[in-house]
Amino acid sequence: MAEQPMLVGNVVLVSVDIQGHPDAMPGTAGIPHMGGYHDLVANAERLVAAARDNGIPVVFFQEVHRPNGLDIGRETDGAEDMHCVEGDLSTGLWPTLTPRDGEPHIVKRRYSCFIGTELDIVLRGYRADTLVLMGGLTDVCVHYTFADAHQRDFYVRVVEDAVGGSSRPAHDASLAAMEYLQAGARRRTDEIVAAFNDLGAQRRATAAGAVPVQVRS
Repeated sequence: MAEQPMLVGNVVLVSVDIQGHPDAMPGTAGIPHMGGYHDLVANAERLVAAARDNGIPVVFFQEVHRPNGLDIGRETDGAEDMHCVEGDLSTGLWPTLTPRDGEPHIVKRRYSCFIGTELDIVLRGYRADTLVLMGGLTDVCVHYTFADAHQRDFYVRVVEDAVGGSSRPAHDASLAAMEYLQAGARRRTDEIVAAFNDLGAQRRATAAGAVPVQVRS
């Protein structure tokens, strides 16, 4: 088993369902949540800012379901009630984490960001090698997206202090399962921000004809 470098090749930051509003918090809209959402948002804001500053693409995902439940499938067979209903305040992207012009905003109907979406096409356009995941839920949408990306041979990193689960035990177990699939997958915001900055510095040095900066492991 060999742990890979933190970032390999072309990198894309994927924001998985960071939805809701200060007046309609997650955990009150059909989906259980372990709490700490404001800390998650603050770290996600840092990650998006660092990605943008260093020319790293950001893709924003939003889970949305029709009010009549046509596309909810089996998602209410377990612990979740009807959730992410189109038009609800809690369904919108978090106000400070929305795409800028040119950044993809993809609506999905299932947990995995790959199922029934254009993500494969977008990632081919970016020639992506490494996906960095943040958002929620750790044990549901983030985990399923991680597993699907892994099986598509992407390098995947999950920012463990920028994701939140349905409960603390489920969050911890899911992070352990992702680390099982790819050694070194679990990373923290400070590490990823530093790596993004290193990558940006390397690109700027290369463009200027200087010696490249080494991206940390």
